Amino acid sequence: MLVDKDDLLQLLPQRPPMVMVDGLMAYQTDACTSRLQLSSANLFCKDSVFHEAGLIENMAQTAALHSGYAGQQDQKQARTGYIGALKRFSLYKLPSDNDALTTEINILHKLLDALVIKASVYVEDHLMAEAEMNIFLIDGGDGKLS
Repeated sequence: MLVDKDDLLQLLPQRPPMVMVDGLMAYQTDACTSRLQLSSANLFCKDSVFHEAGLIENMAQTAALHSGYAGQQDQKQARTGYIGALKRFSLYKLPSDNDALTTEINILHKLLDALVIKASVYVEDHLMAEAEMNIFLIDGGDGKLS
């Protein structure tokens, strides 16, 4: 594991209880893999399942984790991202509240401060959900696109 739960908050703008990743498993310049161990205490777990909004937030935070780790490697401040669009969301099965999620993102396109990513969420080898997202990055939390 490249980054574990103890060091993760240095790379993300989110704070508990809204943190939907707990480890960075793999990183490449155009991809990364995160993990999240679910529990019934998670905000998006209800009736023993992890719901769609949680899956989408997990995908987005995996992209944020990629951005934060890239910034740390370049000794730059992590950039904050905002979801501009969610496209082609497919839900195959809702995870149980005790599953461990593995989420992979791939950057399909990057132009200036905009990214198009493809995200896939797995439990073991079973695909639970996938989507494409447009994400817009800003510098330093000042709200201005760079």
